[in-house]
Amino acid sequence: QVQLVESGGGLVQSGGSLSISCAASGGMFRTYYMAWYRQAPGKQRELVAAITASGTTNYQDALKGRFSISRDNAKNTVYLQMNSLKPEDSAVYCCYAENDRGHYWGQGTQVTVSS
Repeated sequence: QVQLVESGGGLVQSGGSLSISCAASGGMFRTYYMAWYRQAPGKQRELVAAITASGTTNYQDALKGRFSISRDNAKNTVYLQMNSLKPEDSAVYCCYAENDRGHYWGQGTQVTVSS
């Protein structure tokens, strides 16, 4: 069973930056496809960014250039660096992991961007 724990969320002013992380346990992290999703109140969950086991990244088109996903396999952790944040980036950000046994979700971390 894979467990995911997010950290680093909080309140930031518009235009600011924030980095959130997701620590994984319970398996071979280096083989996992990892992703960040977000969900704002009243909106559907959406993909923010993803990174494959080999390090290939993929981003929601609207977030390219502002958000960056990375992973540290030695620390079993995936990161999301968010720059030039906007109030519309406010959401619960959830970590997602997928391997050959299934997919897993973290509890999420709240990111709030004040205007």
